Amino acid sequence: MAHCNTVIGQMLKIFSRHEFESLAREHHAGRKFRAFDRWSQFVAMTSAQLSGRASLRDLVSNLSAQTGKLYHLGLKPTNRSTLARVNDEKPHTLYEALFGKLLGRCQSVSPKHRFRFKNKLYSLDASVIDLCLSVFPWATFRRAKGAVKLHMGLDHGGYLPAFVSVTEGGKHEMSWARTLELPRGSVVVFDKGFVDYKWFASLVNKGVFFVTRQKTNACYRVVERRKASKAKGILCDQTIRLTGVKGKECPFPLRRIRYRDAETGKVYVFLTSAMHLSAKTVADIYKERWQIELFFKWIKQNLKVKTFLGTSRNAVLTQIWIALCAYLILAWLKFKHCLDYSLQQMLRLLQLNLFERRDLMALLRGEPPKPTASELNQLSLVMS
Repeated sequence: MAHCNTVIGQMLKIFSRHEFESLAREHHAGRKFRAFDRWSQFVAMTSAQLSGRASLRDLVSNLSAQTGKLYHLGLKPTNRSTLARVNDEKPHTLYEALFGKLLGRCQSVSPKHRFRFKNKLYSLDASVIDLCLSVFPWATFRRAKGAVKLHMGLDHGGYLPAFVSVTEGGKHEMSWARTLELPRGSVVVFDKGFVDYKWFASLVNKGVFFVTRQKTNACYRVVERRKASKAKGILCDQTIRLTGVKGKECPFPLRRIRYRDAETGKVYVFLTSAMHLSAKTVADIYKERWQIELFFKWIKQNLKVKTFLGTSRNAVLTQIWIALCAYLILAWLKFKHCLDYSLQQMLRLLQLNLFERRDLMALLRGEPPKPTASELNQLSLVMS
């Protein structure tokens, strides 16, 4: 019968070992490895993400119990102090670069967003990851609180994290947003925390459309009124120009839409540069922004990005980037093989079989495990 590598070994075939080692050489610092290497670190930390290990001691004990299956993974035996030292000292930028490689592969097989327009659609937001300041003294956020901030640009084609940055907790979202190179013609949606008229003007100049909510104190002048469909919840659809001191920073005409949500009865006021889209589509785009909130909730509940296996800045960033790589591996499996499972269902299934020698696709398709050669021999003896 055909030999199957472990489930995690089959998952990691999304990229070649040669490709990984090439990246590892580019992002190496310090002395050469004598035994433990970056591939072993990556496999160990990825298994921690997928199996929900609670500590380094727990992780090393779990790997020790799988000694006979580590050779085919290329994972070298390790101890807790070695893994902790590598996490602390070896640059996390390796996994940031690996994340970029994996993202490109996921985008090549991901589905398109649910809207009819062909423009790329992105949501921007940030989420604070709380840290204990006495344990992580480098992560200053407030007087008695530590944190890092995960900035995210979510591609709605497959809900993939297309733009990612991890910064100190006090960095404002706008400082990060101004550095983004969004594709020309794309649509980007964000909440009122990103409202900056000067940035709006730069988006318009770059040919990027945006959708956001208007601040209550915004000053503007109505230039044109369009017909509003109250049956669809559109209360008004106007072309405006921003006025006031700040308004001069964005000299372009914008669109103001008042919309009543049929489900909640709440009224929202949207501001957008997308003149070519229907008012209802603009409202639906902003509603779609909720997907980035669900993304943050998913990774915090299902991956290890709230409790850390190291206390240094490099160890924390290493764990976060490997968690995002693990998310992309799951997404690639789902898109590549057109699986009906949700990512959470896939993760729960894989957790129970991570080091089992089973065909990965048969496992994900729900097929029962095939009997091993020894089991077949025993069965034949019984039958005889």
